[in-house]
Amino acid sequence: MNSGEFSKLNLLADSVSKTGALVGTKLAKIDSLNEIARRIQIDFSLEEADVITRLNNYFPDLDSGMMHRWERNRKLEMRMIDGEKHYFKQAVNNLFRLDAEAKLSKIKIDGLVVDSLDLFCLNHTQKVIELTKTLGEPVMPVKMKLNYTIKVKPNVVPEGKTIRCWMPFPREGHARQTNIKLLKSDPEQSSIAPASDLQRTVYLEKIAVKDQPTIFNIELEVESAAQYFDLKPENIKPYDTSSAVYNEFTSERAPQIIFTDEIKNLAHLILKGETNPLLQTQKIFNWINDTIPWASALEYGIIPNIPEYVLKNAHGDCGMKTLLFMTLVRSQGIPAKWQSGWMLHPREVNLHDWCEVYFEGVGWVPVDQSFGLQDSKDEKIRNFYRSGIDSYRLIVNDDYSKELTPKKKYMRSEPNDFQRGELEWEGGNLYFNQWNWDMEVEYIK
Repeated sequence: MNSGEFSKLNLLADSVSKTGALVGTKLAKIDSLNEIARRIQIDFSLEEADVITRLNNYFPDLDSGMMHRWERNRKLEMRMIDGEKHYFKQAVNNLFRLDAEAKLSKIKIDGLVVDSLDLFCLNHTQKVIELTKTLGEPVMPVKMKLNYTIKVKPNVVPEGKTIRCWMPFPREGHARQTNIKLLKSDPEQSSIAPASDLQRTVYLEKIAVKDQPTIFNIELEVESAAQYFDLKPENIKPYDTSSAVYNEFTSERAPQIIFTDEIKNLAHLILKGETNPLLQTQKIFNWINDTIPWASALEYGIIPNIPEYVLKNAHGDCGMKTLLFMTLVRSQGIPAKWQSGWMLHPREVNLHDWCEVYFEGVGWVPVDQSFGLQDSKDEKIRNFYRSGIDSYRLIVNDDYSKELTPKKKYMRSEPNDFQRGELEWEGGNLYFNQWNWDMEVEYIK
């Protein structure tokens, strides 16, 4: 597994299964290793010739030396699988994000592209700050109608067999997420998970029909508001270290949140003796913002320890950067918890992860590490996402790696997060390459 000998792994797993030498959890572990290897091969689907073809337009003088340098610097993500180079399917796009020379070459050919989301958020967060009169009050609510569809590809499940489907549904109990209504579903019979579920779902079932896709759909309404905390160091009281909140949300949680020597040493380097929790979180936020660029990510289920991966590769997507932030602040005795779902900004609808930090005397404060520091000379606008969140969010999860309702039988496609959904049938899990998803958003005035 570790050396990329996946054909050998598959052969050994098959042999062990047929001999009956292992049963129960040991056999399940063999099966899961084999499944993870299969998922790695899906993520690392580009061959060297594919990468070269994509890069030739930007680098007419491309040679093996340039390729090796990018690979060595982990800016062109590659793995050896069965003795051959295989590249991450987003490796070329990521190269233009991670390497300054490559980025300039792309701008020369394609021109400079202005990020419309950045401009939208600058304008929106300025209004949020202006309208916030009380610390953390929900402001600027946006009512949205969401139409979410999952389409299972034809014949991936034999005809007549039942497909079980878990779809994302809004969490209740948040001041900034209200008026949640399930309007309809296809099929009509559906089951909404209890409000106590930290990864909340709508559960549906359908029978597979030969040569036809199996379509699941939900329509719902939700109202989402922004929240901003204009915090000062003196607002922050000493933690009650005996409280349940403190003990749960400052603890390690393997395999993702582990206080390794690398994490503790990095926190020490970043903080330089700072002891105020607010200033500590701000320093950690700024360091990740300045040091770890955003890049498209591997599926989380194939990464043993995500913060370790981020530090090793010096890049990560929203959830990966968030887990690194959470690990660093928790290592300093600052409570932090996962939050995720969707970003629903006009023309920028996508999966998204962020978190919340608990300050004594204030409560839970949203922090969006990947939205980062904004390009503004106004300090409040620049630092908005260190202690604020915009109106265009759908909260599905208040934790990661929690059981779904009803319980899933097979290994999840995404064992950590829950945004796209999960599917299975009696023959096993349905992985992401076997179905498609689509989210449509209507903004209701």
